[in-house]
Amino acid sequence: MTNKIAIALALVILSVFALDYLVIGADIHIFLFRKLGELIEYLAFWR
Repeated sequence: MTNKIAIALALVILSVFALDYLVIGADIHIFLFRKLGELIEYLAFWR
C-alpha cells in the first residue's frame, strides 16, 4: 500500500466517523471498536 492510498483511506474512515458523530449523533464508533477488540482476541487465539 502506498502512502497516498493509506492517507486517503485514513481520511475516508475519519470522515465517516466525523459524519456519524456530528450529523447522525450515533455511537457507531464504539460498536465498531468493541467488535474490533473481539476480532483481535479471536485472531490472537488462533495464533
